[in-house]
Amino acid sequence: MAKRLQARRLDGIDHNPWVEFVKLASEADVVNLGQGFPDFPPPDFALEAFQHAVSGDFMLNQYTKAFGYPPLTKILASFFGKLLGQELDPLKNVLVTVGAYGALFTAFQALVDEGDEVIIIEPFFDCYEPMTLMAGGLPVFVSLKPSPAQDGELDSSSNWQLDPMELASKFTPRTKALVLNTPNNPLGKVFSKPELELVASLCQQHDVVCIADEVYQWLVYDQYQHISIASLPGMWERTLTVGSAGKTFSATGWKVSQRGGAEGVAPPCKPLGRRGWPGDPGGGWPGPKEPHPLPVLLVQVGWVLGPDRLLRHLRTVHQNSVFHCPTQAQAAVAQSFEREQLHFGQPSSYFVQLPQAVQRSRDHMVQSLRSVGLRPIVPQGSYFLIIDVSDFSEWDQPCWAKCGGLEAARGSAWPLSPREEDARLARSCGRAL
Repeated sequence: MAKRLQARRLDGIDHNPWVEFVKLASEADVVNLGQGFPDFPPPDFALEAFQHAVSGDFMLNQYTKAFGYPPLTKILASFFGKLLGQELDPLKNVLVTVGAYGALFTAFQALVDEGDEVIIIEPFFDCYEPMTLMAGGLPVFVSLKPSPAQDGELDSSSNWQLDPMELASKFTPRTKALVLNTPNNPLGKVFSKPELELVASLCQQHDVVCIADEVYQWLVYDQYQHISIASLPGMWERTLTVGSAGKTFSATGWKVSQRGGAEGVAPPCKPLGRRGWPGDPGGGWPGPKEPHPLPVLLVQVGWVLGPDRLLRHLRTVHQNSVFHCPTQAQAAVAQSFEREQLHFGQPSSYFVQLPQAVQRSRDHMVQSLRSVGLRPIVPQGSYFLIIDVSDFSEWDQPCWAKCGGLEAARGSAWPLSPREEDARLARSCGRAL
């Protein structure tokens, strides 16, 4: 009798919607509206920082410190420390990872044990559930529930709320962590301060760790404001705050190709047209004058911020898995943050210009969708947009739909209870905005 080959922790998690989605977009030569990546280049200063990192100091080709390139951990501690109201130690309160994905995986592996429960708010980014299961944990779901829009008003992600009683009922003596994603993928919901205070109160009451996925914190629109839950009283000591350089600087493809070669840097798909970096102090920016010959070796950079009592366990996982993130990529991200710290809050700041430009695109997209009879849920943040397609019978594929050269993901790729609800929702994002 043959031995079982795969580990049992892989049972039931072998399917990934993005592997299928990118494959379908490539094979059918359609515009990929379902996967979140921009169709404009990163800001010039970030591209130049990467170019300088790979062609400058030759020592950047060598190892740096396992838990982060010192200039990067220093600027992350300084930049985010001010936002969180904390004095961050670059050596104890910052861990640099291979993207936000790496930060999340490291957090689950470090803190979730066999039989621990992890509360996940639906709809949610698809990796939270399999990462919980791989760590031996048990996912416990609680849904955001929509309330009807007022007459004459568009439906908004702000109308989707947690039921306080239902949320409280999900906490048990076995609850180890709660995952909070704000702005939310895929709904675009930005959690308000009262909502965050509710989550914080329950986490403190039940001694639960909060894993705060805040990779879209710079993409918040209208009058809404991103608030980090770690900045609330009593939450710093029990919160891991996850960030992403790829999302921060609009460069989601700066990672090692899974297929090898330059082709794998960005998923092949039908372009919507070339647009430059959205905005600068002098007006529209046309994009870089020349192509930037960035090598494929640049790997996505993410980070996780938190108290040493939590991060020390993440460092143990990190040093026994990936151990180290590419030095050149970290150097480029450090330089980009140093630039942003000088311009922060000013009209010249990329973090000011980016949401303004994407909001204009969001508004255009909403208007276009409404003009053809679709019912969009207007996002408060992120670059995703959920659409009610219940009036269109063609959207009957298991997790995707395509027509007229377009491809969009169906809501079932981002679980939502009751489960029937996902059948009427589809997502457009990234290249649509």
